[in-house]
Amino acid sequence: MIYSMTGYGKSVAIYEDRKICVEIRSLNGKAMDLSTRMSSQFKSREMEVRSIVTSKLERGKVDLAIWVEHGEKVELPSINAAVMQAYLSQMTEISNQIGVALPENVFEVLLRMPEVVARKEVYEVSDEEWAVVLQCLDSAIDELLLFRKQEGEALSKKFCDKISNISSLLASVEPYEKERVEKIRCRIKEALDKTLGVDYDNNRFEQELIFYIEKLDINEEKQRLSNHLSYFLSTMEDGIGQGKKLGFIAQEMGREINTLGSKSNHAEMQNIVVRMKDELEQIKEQVLNVM
Repeated sequence: MIYSMTGYGKSVAIYEDRKICVEIRSLNGKAMDLSTRMSSQFKSREMEVRSIVTSKLERGKVDLAIWVEHGEKVELPSINAAVMQAYLSQMTEISNQIGVALPENVFEVLLRMPEVVARKEVYEVSDEEWAVVLQCLDSAIDELLLFRKQEGEALSKKFCDKISNISSLLASVEPYEKERVEKIRCRIKEALDKTLGVDYDNNRFEQELIFYIEKLDINEEKQRLSNHLSYFLSTMEDGIGQGKKLGFIAQEMGREINTLGSKSNHAEMQNIVVRMKDELEQIKEQVLNVM
């Protein structure tokens, strides 16, 4: 079963008076492209988090966010009134000395002065809390992987339908092949009669005709395309990590379909080729999302 690279997961855990939240989402990408946003107290553990996410998700453009929501008892920043008063006294004294009035927004200026507002320092994360964070991270990743699996099942069904359509279109080419040969024979013979207006060696004509028709023979292309279709289906059954391989197979399918089109030399066959290209293009668009 194939997996999609598109996924989303979120997990929440409670530790003491804090709520730890982990949110992770992924989109398609050729390699692992991980962006992280973490609360400042977890920054020192970022490399550990990156290692876990990379090992479990392998590929894709991944956005990870880890943050903490505090309870009602959280300490708010406090204003040091004594320090503010000291600044104001000095500013008033200097103002009188140099004859410059205090600014109208003096209170706003004072709040920006050093040590007036005491902010709560970032607390040190204990091993117990970090274990909760890792458990929360694992839960979010598991949810994302489940999402990827469900998306992969939908992609698998779509691919099977498209492969079946191409196979049916390929089979529909056969009736026109014999008709094409007879039309080519008549067209060349008619052109010779009108252009030359003389007798010619029928045996030589048949030999040259066979040589010409052999150049337009599409049996090899049909066989190779059929093999590619089967190979695509069997590769999907190999499971995770087949996205790039499926992309290469789709490219080979496109080469054979293009050759069929260039050799068809028949209006209805060319119409069939266009329809096959349309089905294949939809496969190529979606195969970019496969792990």
